Amino acid sequence: MAAPTKPKPKPVLENFYSVSEAAIRLGLRDKDDASKKGEKWLRDGVNRHGFPKHRMAGQLKFSDSDLAEIAKRHSDQPHYRTGTRRRSRPAARKPQAIAQLSDAA
Repeated sequence: MAAPTKPKPKPVLENFYSVSEAAIRLGLRDKDDASKKGEKWLRDGVNRHGFPKHRMAGQLKFSDSDLAEIAKRHSDQPHYRTGTRRRSRPAARKPQAIAQLSDAA
């Protein structure tokens, strides 16, 4: 006798958010803030770091599970730059003409 087959689970439709809505949802900016804060970080994350996303009708969209994964990836990240040190600028040199005048005096 064949084993009973389990019915396939129905696909669950998630909520999808635009880049600006996703930035608000992640807490990168306030709802009443008209700036683009957080949007560049999300776009760069998609293009450079492989953040989970969906593209629908040529638009970048994030689902609830995408936002949860992004938040999970960055929950333990330090809030400062690591491993990069800024180089100090070399001392400004005097132009030769000024140096010669000071030497002659």
